[in-house]
Amino acid sequence: MSNEVLYILLPNYAAHEIVYLSEAIASDEYALKENPKYINKVVAPTLEEVKSIGGFRTLPDYSFETMPDDYAALVLIGGFGWSTFVAEQVAPIVQQAIEKRKIVGAICNAASFMAKHGFLNTVKHTGNGLDQLKQWGGGNYTNSDGYIHAQSVSDKNIVTANGSATLEFAKELLLLLENDTLERIEMYYQFNKQGFCNLFD
Repeated sequence: MSNEVLYILLPNYAAHEIVYLSEAIASDEYALKENPKYINKVVAPTLEEVKSIGGFRTLPDYSFETMPDDYAALVLIGGFGWSTFVAEQVAPIVQQAIEKRKIVGAICNAASFMAKHGFLNTVKHTGNGLDQLKQWGGGNYTNSDGYIHAQSVSDKNIVTANGSATLEFAKELLLLLENDTLERIEMYYQFNKQGFCNLFD
């Protein structure tokens, strides 16, 4: 199995939603890891730079056409691009990932995109509210009973989260990836959730 974690970024992606997960994979509390268990890679529609909502520009490692078939996890980062035509190119990528039982994460509007294509119909999940999932999903979304009003939900290798749950989203994916010990993942979560001053008087 490849050790690459692939982040799908569409134009006008939400940069803050990638931060906690990517940093925990690449570094520990002191410095960059010399031998990380996983490697972060960016996938975008083409190899041209993709711009975030805030104006940051990212140069992808792969396009949809050149991305590898094997990887550790597929992470769909939210933003405004998921309601555009280009997002439809991601549906077969997600379908293949689910069929291969890969870890799949989707946050914010990317979770709504998952509902739109029926990918949440057999798992417990969350997102930007049940109303948005129903609106985006239409007739393809048939699992409103599986919706949980929580920051992030992990079920059957699929992690979903709302747009304010960047840290919770990261924690659930780090646990599935077994990126570190349970204790160290929990410490990373608590440090960023509670803050330095609360943890260290």
